[in-house]
Amino acid sequence: MKQSSHPSQETKLKVIAGIPCFNTESSIADVVSKAKKYVDQVIVIDDGSHDGTAEAARAAGALVTNHGINRGYGKAIKSCFEAAKANNANVLVIIDGDGQHKPDEIPLLLTPILKGEADLIIGSRFLTKDVNMPRYRKFGISVITLLWNLGSRTKVSDAQSGFRAYSREAFQSFSLAEKGMSVSIETLENARRKGATIKEIPISCLYVPSTFNLKAIRHGLSVALSVVRIRLKKSLHSLIRGNNARNQGS
Repeated sequence: MKQSSHPSQETKLKVIAGIPCFNTESSIADVVSKAKKYVDQVIVIDDGSHDGTAEAARAAGALVTNHGINRGYGKAIKSCFEAAKANNANVLVIIDGDGQHKPDEIPLLLTPILKGEADLIIGSRFLTKDVNMPRYRKFGISVITLLWNLGSRTKVSDAQSGFRAYSREAFQSFSLAEKGMSVSIETLENARRKGATIKEIPISCLYVPSTFNLKAIRHGLSVALSVVRIRLKKSLHSLIRGNNARNQGS
Protein backbone atom coordinates (compact mmCIF):
# COMPACT_ATOMS: atom_id res chain seq x y z
CA MET A 1 0.00 0.00 0.00
CA LYS A 2 1.38 3.39 -0.97
CA GLN A 3 2.25 5.52 2.01
CA SER A 4 0.89 9.04 2.38
CA SER A 5 3.54 11.70 2.07
CA HIS A 6 4.34 13.91 5.02
CA PRO A 7 2.01 16.91 4.75
CA SER A 8 3.37 20.44 4.53
CA GLN A 9 2.30 22.98 7.10
CA GLU A 10 -0.04 24.51 4.48
CA THR A 11 -1.87 21.22 4.08
CA LYS A 12 -4.78 20.73 6.46
CA LEU A 13 -5.75 17.10 6.78
CA LYS A 14 -9.23 16.28 8.02
CA VAL A 15 -9.28 13.92 10.99
CA ILE A 16 -12.47 12.20 12.06
CA ALA A 17 -13.11 10.17 15.20
CA GLY A 18 -15.55 7.31 14.74
CA ILE A 19 -17.15 5.97 17.93
CA PRO A 20 -19.12 2.70 17.78
CA CYS A 21 -21.63 2.60 20.65
CA PHE A 22 -24.27 0.42 22.25
CA ASN A 23 -25.98 1.62 25.45
CA THR A 24 -23.19 3.99 26.52
CA GLU A 25 -25.34 6.88 27.74
CA SER A 26 -23.31 7.26 30.94
CA SER A 27 -19.94 7.68 29.21
CA ILE A 28 -20.44 8.85 25.63
CA ALA A 29 -20.71 12.59 26.32
CA ASP A 30 -17.34 12.62 28.09
CA VAL A 31 -15.67 10.61 25.30
CA VAL A 32 -17.09 12.90 22.60
CA SER A 33 -16.17 16.10 24.45
CA LYS A 34 -12.56 14.99 24.97
CA ALA A 35 -12.15 13.56 21.46
CA LYS A 36 -13.31 16.85 19.91
CA LYS A 37 -10.13 18.51 21.16
CA TYR A 38 -7.97 16.40 18.83
CA VAL A 39 -10.09 15.84 15.71
CA ASP A 40 -12.10 17.92 13.24
CA GLN A 41 -15.30 15.93 13.60
CA VAL A 42 -16.72 13.25 15.88
CA ILE A 43 -19.16 10.73 14.43
CA VAL A 44 -20.99 8.36 16.75
CA ILE A 45 -22.44 5.13 15.38
CA ASP A 46 -25.30 4.23 17.71
CA ASP A 47 -25.80 0.50 17.15
CA GLY A 48 -29.42 0.30 18.24
CA SER A 49 -29.04 1.51 21.82
CA HIS A 50 -32.04 1.32 24.15
CA ASP A 51 -30.92 4.23 26.33
CA GLY A 52 -30.10 7.88 25.68
CA THR A 53 -26.76 7.30 23.93
CA ALA A 54 -27.73 9.15 20.74
CA GLU A 55 -29.16 12.15 22.56
CA ALA A 56 -26.15 12.45 24.87
CA ALA A 57 -23.75 12.20 21.93
CA ARG A 58 -25.56 14.92 19.96
CA ALA A 59 -25.67 17.19 23.00
CA ALA A 60 -21.89 16.79 23.33
CA GLY A 61 -21.40 17.86 19.72
CA ALA A 62 -21.20 14.62 17.74
CA LEU A 63 -22.83 13.75 14.45
CA VAL A 64 -24.87 10.60 15.12
CA THR A 65 -25.73 7.74 12.79
CA ASN A 66 -28.31 5.40 14.29
CA HIS A 67 -28.61 1.80 13.10
CA GLY A 68 -32.10 1.55 14.61
CA ILE A 69 -31.47 -2.05 15.64
CA ASN A 70 -28.41 -3.75 17.08
CA ARG A 71 -26.44 -4.95 14.03
CA GLY A 72 -23.19 -5.87 15.78
CA TYR A 73 -19.76 -4.35 16.37
CA GLY A 74 -18.54 -5.27 12.89
CA LYS A 75 -21.39 -3.38 11.24
CA ALA A 76 -20.70 -0.39 13.50
CA ILE A 77 -17.04 -0.34 12.44
CA LYS A 78 -18.08 -0.58 8.79
CA SER A 79 -20.38 2.40 9.34
CA CYS A 80 -17.42 4.33 10.81
CA PHE A 81 -15.46 3.63 7.62
CA GLU A 82 -18.40 4.70 5.45
CA ALA A 83 -18.87 7.89 7.46
CA ALA A 84 -15.17 8.75 7.08
CA LYS A 85 -15.44 8.33 3.31
CA ALA A 86 -18.68 10.34 3.08
CA ASN A 87 -17.18 13.19 5.10
CA ASN A 88 -13.92 13.25 3.11
CA ALA A 89 -11.63 12.36 6.00
CA ASN A 90 -7.89 11.95 5.56
CA VAL A 91 -7.49 10.04 8.82
CA LEU A 92 -9.98 8.00 10.83
CA VAL A 93 -9.57 7.26 14.54
CA ILE A 94 -11.76 4.55 16.06
CA ILE A 95 -12.31 4.74 19.80
CA ASP A 96 -14.82 2.92 21.99
CA GLY A 97 -17.62 4.90 23.56
CA ASP A 98 -17.67 3.11 26.92
CA GLY A 99 -14.80 5.11 28.43
CA GLN A 100 -12.37 2.19 28.25
CA HIS A 101 -9.89 4.24 26.21
CA LYS A 102 -8.53 7.69 26.90
CA PRO A 103 -9.33 10.26 24.17
CA ASP A 104 -6.33 12.27 25.39
CA GLU A 105 -4.16 9.53 23.84
CA ILE A 106 -5.59 10.12 20.35
CA PRO A 107 -2.54 12.22 19.31
CA LEU A 108 -0.29 9.21 20.01
CA LEU A 109 -2.12 7.26 17.32
CA LEU A 110 -2.47 10.15 14.90
CA THR A 111 1.18 11.19 14.71
CA PRO A 112 2.55 8.19 12.74
CA ILE A 113 -0.37 8.40 10.29
CA LEU A 114 0.03 12.13 9.74
CA LYS A 115 3.76 11.66 9.16
CA GLY A 116 3.06 9.00 6.54
CA GLU A 117 4.84 6.32 8.59
CA ALA A 118 1.95 3.85 8.72
CA ASP A 119 -1.47 3.00 7.31
CA LEU A 120 -2.84 1.41 10.47
CA ILE A 121 -1.94 2.24 14.05
CA ILE A 122 -3.09 -0.06 16.85
CA GLY A 123 -3.31 1.19 20.40
CA SER A 124 -1.87 -1.82 22.21
CA ARG A 125 -2.80 -2.60 25.79
CA PHE A 126 0.08 -5.06 26.08
CA LEU A 127 3.00 -2.73 25.42
CA THR A 128 2.66 -1.10 28.83
CA LYS A 129 4.22 -2.44 32.03
CA ASP A 130 0.97 -2.72 33.94
CA VAL A 131 -1.92 -4.19 31.97
CA ASN A 132 -5.09 -3.36 33.91
CA MET A 133 -7.19 -6.19 32.51
CA PRO A 134 -9.07 -9.18 33.99
CA ARG A 135 -6.92 -12.31 33.69
CA TYR A 136 -9.48 -14.33 31.73
CA ARG A 137 -9.82 -11.51 29.20
CA LYS A 138 -6.06 -11.11 28.89
CA PHE A 139 -5.72 -14.84 28.26
CA GLY A 140 -8.43 -14.83 25.58
CA ILE A 141 -6.94 -11.87 23.71
CA SER A 142 -3.48 -13.42 23.92
CA VAL A 143 -4.76 -16.64 22.31
CA ILE A 144 -6.54 -14.74 19.53
CA THR A 145 -3.43 -12.65 18.88
CA LEU A 146 -1.24 -15.76 18.81
CA LEU A 147 -3.53 -17.39 16.25
CA TRP A 148 -3.38 -14.36 14.01
CA ASN A 149 0.41 -14.04 14.32
CA LEU A 150 1.06 -17.69 13.36
CA GLY A 151 2.90 -17.90 10.06
CA SER A 152 2.84 -14.16 9.52
CA ARG A 153 5.75 -11.81 8.99
CA THR A 154 3.65 -9.05 10.48
CA LYS A 155 3.27 -9.50 14.23
CA VAL A 156 1.11 -7.55 16.66
CA SER A 157 0.76 -7.68 20.44
CA ASP A 158 -2.94 -6.77 20.61
CA ALA A 159 -5.09 -8.08 17.75
CA GLN A 160 -8.34 -7.12 19.51
CA SER A 161 -7.75 -3.50 20.41
CA GLY A 162 -10.63 -1.24 19.43
CA PHE A 163 -8.50 1.92 19.64
CA ARG A 164 -7.00 2.39 16.16
CA ALA A 165 -6.14 4.98 13.52
CA TYR A 166 -6.39 4.45 9.76
CA SER A 167 -5.01 6.38 6.81
CA ARG A 168 -7.36 7.34 3.98
CA GLU A 169 -5.77 4.65 1.80
CA ALA A 170 -6.66 2.05 4.43
CA PHE A 171 -10.27 2.88 5.30
CA GLN A 172 -11.14 3.50 1.65
CA SER A 173 -9.77 0.19 0.41
CA PHE A 174 -10.60 -2.24 3.24
CA SER A 175 -13.57 -4.52 2.61
CA LEU A 176 -15.44 -5.58 5.75
CA ALA A 177 -17.95 -8.40 6.04
CA GLU A 178 -17.65 -9.56 9.68
CA LYS A 179 -20.60 -8.62 11.90
CA GLY A 180 -19.09 -9.17 15.35
CA MET A 181 -15.87 -8.51 17.25
CA SER A 182 -13.92 -10.54 14.69
CA VAL A 183 -13.95 -7.40 12.52
CA SER A 184 -10.77 -6.44 14.43
CA ILE A 185 -9.06 -9.47 12.87
CA GLU A 186 -10.64 -8.78 9.47
CA THR A 187 -9.16 -5.28 9.32
CA LEU A 188 -5.72 -6.67 10.21
CA GLU A 189 -6.05 -9.27 7.46
CA ASN A 190 -7.08 -6.56 5.00
CA ALA A 191 -3.99 -4.56 5.95
CA ARG A 192 -1.73 -7.58 5.59
CA ARG A 193 -3.08 -8.55 2.17
CA LYS A 194 -2.74 -5.03 0.82
CA GLY A 195 0.83 -4.61 2.08
CA ALA A 196 -0.15 -1.87 4.52
CA THR A 197 2.27 -0.75 7.19
CA ILE A 198 0.97 -1.67 10.65
CA LYS A 199 2.43 -0.16 13.80
CA GLU A 200 1.50 -0.32 17.48
CA ILE A 201 1.52 2.40 20.12
CA PRO A 202 1.29 1.67 23.86
CA ILE A 203 -1.94 2.91 25.41
CA SER A 204 -3.57 2.77 28.81
CA CYS A 205 -6.95 1.20 29.42
CA LEU A 206 -9.63 1.43 32.10
CA TYR A 207 -11.68 -1.66 32.90
CA VAL A 208 -14.76 -1.89 35.05
CA PRO A 209 -14.37 -4.86 37.44
CA SER A 210 -16.08 -7.91 35.98
CA THR A 211 -16.39 -11.61 36.65
CA PHE A 212 -15.69 -14.61 34.47
CA ASN A 213 -18.91 -15.74 32.76
CA LEU A 214 -20.28 -17.97 30.03
CA LYS A 215 -20.86 -15.04 27.69
CA ALA A 216 -17.16 -14.17 27.83
CA ILE A 217 -16.25 -17.78 26.99
CA ARG A 218 -18.60 -17.84 23.99
CA HIS A 219 -17.27 -14.52 22.77
CA GLY A 220 -13.64 -15.62 22.99
CA LEU A 221 -14.30 -18.93 21.23
CA SER A 222 -16.28 -17.20 18.50
CA VAL A 223 -13.50 -14.74 17.72
CA ALA A 224 -10.83 -17.46 17.90
CA LEU A 225 -12.76 -19.56 15.38
CA SER A 226 -13.15 -16.50 13.18
CA VAL A 227 -9.37 -16.00 13.18
CA VAL A 228 -8.90 -19.57 11.94
CA ARG A 229 -11.61 -19.14 9.31
CA ILE A 230 -10.20 -15.85 8.03
CA ARG A 231 -6.66 -17.24 7.89
CA LEU A 232 -7.78 -20.43 6.12
CA LYS A 233 -9.75 -18.36 3.63
CA LYS A 234 -6.61 -16.36 2.87
CA SER A 235 -4.55 -19.52 2.42
CA LEU A 236 -7.18 -20.98 0.08
CA HIS A 237 -7.21 -17.83 -2.04
CA SER A 238 -3.41 -17.89 -2.25
CA LEU A 239 -3.48 -21.56 -3.31
CA ILE A 240 -6.05 -20.86 -6.02
CA ARG A 241 -4.05 -17.90 -7.34
CA GLY A 242 -0.91 -20.02 -7.40
CA ASN A 243 -2.65 -22.81 -9.33
CA ASN A 244 -4.11 -20.34 -11.82
CA ALA A 245 -0.71 -18.78 -12.38
CA ARG A 246 0.87 -22.19 -13.01
CA ASN A 247 -1.93 -23.16 -15.41
CA GLN A 248 -1.52 -19.95 -17.37
CA GLY A 249 2.23 -20.51 -17.58
CA SER A 250 1.93 -24.08 -18.85
